[in-house]
Amino acid sequence: MKKFETNAIRTQSEKTENREHSVPLYLTSSFTFEDAEQMRAMFADEQEGNIYSRFSNPNSTEFVEKMCQMEGAEAGYATASGMSAIFASFMALLKSGDHILSASSIFGSTHTIITKFLPKWGIEHSYADMNKPETWEKLIQKNTKMIFVETPSNPGLDIIDLEWLGNLANKHNIILNVDNCFATPFIQQPIKYGAHLVTHSATKYIDGQGRVVGGIVLGKKELIKEIYTLCRSTGPALSPFNAWVLSKSLETLSIRMERHCQNAHKLAGLLENHPDVLQVRYPFLLSHPQFEIAKKQMSMGGGIVTFEIKGGIERGRKFLDALQMCSLTANLGDTRTIATHPASTTHAKLTEEERKEIGITPGMVRISVGLENIIDIISDIEQALEKSR
Repeated sequence: MKKFETNAIRTQSEKTENREHSVPLYLTSSFTFEDAEQMRAMFADEQEGNIYSRFSNPNSTEFVEKMCQMEGAEAGYATASGMSAIFASFMALLKSGDHILSASSIFGSTHTIITKFLPKWGIEHSYADMNKPETWEKLIQKNTKMIFVETPSNPGLDIIDLEWLGNLANKHNIILNVDNCFATPFIQQPIKYGAHLVTHSATKYIDGQGRVVGGIVLGKKELIKEIYTLCRSTGPALSPFNAWVLSKSLETLSIRMERHCQNAHKLAGLLENHPDVLQVRYPFLLSHPQFEIAKKQMSMGGGIVTFEIKGGIERGRKFLDALQMCSLTANLGDTRTIATHPASTTHAKLTEEERKEIGITPGMVRISVGLENIIDIISDIEQALEKSR
């Protein structure tokens, strides 16, 4: 069996008669048929093949095949964004009267879907604390159909034991759905520990250069079939161009993640001893409360560092304004280092009480550590900390 990096580079669509070395772009809305019988058979799902780019496209197929190999998944479906992947994973498998148990530490838009929109379709929800796993089983109801988690979580970098959670989900015959965006399949493969579905915002580390938006759901074949059926009719398809970019990006994922993690670990270590910082969160720091779990299920610590700056929200704003090199944007997983203030951006729609419950404090800063030289990253952050005093 080929290694991760080899599969990422060598998994390609079948060559055309032009014998290309790099996979071509299939910029077409639809595909033709040899005759009426082939057309009928494909629409009847009796014969495999491309019909319409809303259903499938060679570029999307290649991207999905690579990601399936990386995550150890049976099947997958690529979507137009990470949020459409998460939404599809909910709506294809949950119905009115069902219940979803979610970690409380999740991305703001996912929180909005679960709290505001799922109830409109009669889908109930409960939130569980990732730092109190002993409370989870009591929150499972007779109608609980899915457990949803991010690990590491956004932005607090909470970690949950995936092996333990997989056993809990299987014990109660519940679908375990894991957002693996922060770790990527190079660092962590939730399916190995019992996850039935894995979701990604491919916009982040999968692309890695802040160019395109995309998402993907991977997992059990029978579950992906339901998700495909929903998406085929509702239309959140990944564009061929974005699929082509994302598939090419996977060829460098391992190299990029190694540098992201190396830089992030060095920055976290420096901030942990900085006089202007109250607290630092990074999965591979000994001070992280779930350090042992992170070491068990992650090969590296990831590229995200969060810290609490002394002085609260006003000091946090001054710090961001003082940055000279680091970018201020809502994205992450870019080659460029990005600083974000979660309380006023990615999690602004949560109430102050909700943010407090999941550890998002007024002075929390999230750093998506890029691929620049670590000396330059540290220099910019140190000068911003000094100027914001």
